[in-house]
Amino acid sequence: MQRRQFLKASAATVAALSAPSILRAANSPLKVGTYGGYFQESFDQYIYPEFTAATGIEIESIAEPTGEAWLVQLAQAARAGQAPADVSMIAQLARIKGERSGLWAPLDEAALSNLGNLPDHFVHRYEDGKVYGTGAVSWYITLVTNTDVFAEAPTSWTALWDAANADKLGLMSMATNSFLLEITATTYFGGTDILKTDEGVLQVMDKLAEVKSNVRLWYRDEGQFQQALETGEIPMGQYYHDVTGLAASQGKPVRSSFPDEGAVLDSGSWVVSKASKALEPAQEFINYMAQPAIQAKLSRFVGTAPTVSRELTDLTDEEFAAVSSDKAPILPLNEIYVDRGDWINQMWSEKITG
Repeated sequence: MQRRQFLKASAATVAALSAPSILRAANSPLKVGTYGGYFQESFDQYIYPEFTAATGIEIESIAEPTGEAWLVQLAQAARAGQAPADVSMIAQLARIKGERSGLWAPLDEAALSNLGNLPDHFVHRYEDGKVYGTGAVSWYITLVTNTDVFAEAPTSWTALWDAANADKLGLMSMATNSFLLEITATTYFGGTDILKTDEGVLQVMDKLAEVKSNVRLWYRDEGQFQQALETGEIPMGQYYHDVTGLAASQGKPVRSSFPDEGAVLDSGSWVVSKASKALEPAQEFINYMAQPAIQAKLSRFVGTAPTVSRELTDLTDEEFAAVSSDKAPILPLNEIYVDRGDWINQMWSEKITG
């Protein structure tokens, strides 16, 4: 992934004078939470300084714990009237659970002039239609192969079921992060609608179970699979497009392919705690992040796929291909893992990984 410096944003003085309410909020930094490690470091270096220059709003960078631990912290703090972060980058299952409990502050659409840049699946609303969140970053899970073992790139997810690939696959071990149910449903059942009933889920699991003889590793440790993919020990599987592309750019014999049926588009979203006292600057931040130029910057510096249409950005073909694809994606049915997660996990253990 190429990392290049950008020109600084326009003068902060003009922006601050045109938004005095935001300027007043700058006296107290806006607390923004992102996934820790690489994500946080990238936002600290490439995003927050220019946001402050453009708006006058200082950012206090918060590292979030993984999984749903952050959701629990936010919910407990909100009950005490506190907000560990004003704005949080949140995973989809946690976002939906927060929506169900009313944890997220409704946002003023009039303050979100860039909302129209986002497709519908990146605009999150309560049942009453009020917006409470937007797509923050997205990334693809694709079909990956070792180029020393597979001279030709596979073109379909059906390669996972091919008997010629016995004992060659590395697949994610959980239903809720592998999205293999959605992959199987799209590949063999014409789409994900079949997953909306228990009978349909079981039918899809029975088809997915046919890959078991081809799976060498059901992995939770991403690094373990990446190393095995690079050495050819496990030459095929599912993995992250951007990470695989970065490894290939460093000379590793790996490739990422977008199958004909589409790759899985996963994402994190921006939400605001209902306990936050900084709703106006929080909305300013969310609106800023929905700009095509900012999404293009994230693609170049953080390696995420843009949450806005490619045509709105200035990404070159090479830059876009490094993080995304023009093919229609497979979108996770996150609601089923919230509504029927315990049952799906039990059936998954019995039928797939057990």
